[in-house]
Amino acid sequence: MRRYGKNPDEDDIRVRPNRKGNRPRTNIRPKHEDAAEGLVLTVDRGRLTCLIDDRTVTAMKARELGRKSAVVGDRVAVVGDLSGAKDTLARIVRVEPRTSTLRRTADDDDPFERVVVANADQLAIVTALADPEPRPRLIDRCLVAAYDAGLDPLLVLTKSDLASADALLESYGALGVPYVVTNREELTDGRAAEQVREVLKGRMTAFVGHSGVGKTTLVNALVPARRRATGHVNAVTGRGRHTTTSALALPLPGDSGWVIDTPGVRSFGLAHIDPSRVIHAFPDLEPGTAECPRACSHDEPDCALDAWVTDGHADPARLYSLRRLLSTRERREGD
Repeated sequence: MRRYGKNPDEDDIRVRPNRKGNRPRTNIRPKHEDAAEGLVLTVDRGRLTCLIDDRTVTAMKARELGRKSAVVGDRVAVVGDLSGAKDTLARIVRVEPRTSTLRRTADDDDPFERVVVANADQLAIVTALADPEPRPRLIDRCLVAAYDAGLDPLLVLTKSDLASADALLESYGALGVPYVVTNREELTDGRAAEQVREVLKGRMTAFVGHSGVGKTTLVNALVPARRRATGHVNAVTGRGRHTTTSALALPLPGDSGWVIDTPGVRSFGLAHIDPSRVIHAFPDLEPGTAECPRACSHDEPDCALDAWVTDGHADPARLYSLRRLLSTRERREGD
């Protein structure tokens, strides 16, 4: 590829022959130094809604971005009509470097990974304690995805009026994951929203969960000014009207943080996950891997973590939890 200086002359211009009305073309791309900074709030059929200052602007991806896509949570550079008026369309000319990327695949044998959200720093895993029943394997998979992306996980357990949270919390106690337990009465009178807001302050939090667990109902309580529709989902089959069909970023009242409501998931594939990155979420165990054999899975006879735990450097329950999470990549969610 030819590179040109700041002052190209006529020799630097490429003209396609035998094409009537051709404009001279160059390889020089505009830098768009005057572009406005925006935050992608939602994406719908190629149209992206961006927050620029205090207004929302509809934009599309500029051709010069090529295959690079923008997702909810991305910070982008936008040019063109930034008025936000009806029927206007701006252009996204640059996607800024991401601080985090939460990804998933449709299934474990699907090589195509999907970016769920960008630049979040916390993942709220919403799970009902009953109606529908908890799915621990799905929770484990979401935890692995959070650790892989460098997000802090948060368990939000709903419908505690139907079943106790004790058994589920005990199974995750060794991981030290923070949690909030709510019931339907607290959702109605606003107490649940107050509890959850306390752990969302100053953060961008993505909400994920199986359809029907009350995720969007909780988001509606957190941001009452921007209520999203909720629908009935069969607790047994998971079928029904899933009304959250696209991710949406919403500001918490008082500019105290952001929540990103995502569509309900039936599966959370981990084909893209490198198991070696999950150990980084276990700082008490990670030093013990120094003596592990090359490419150790951390669940084999020669794994050095067994000796590390035996010598008292870490709690055995922590090693069990690590191995349980790592094994989720080989197990189906229903196993």
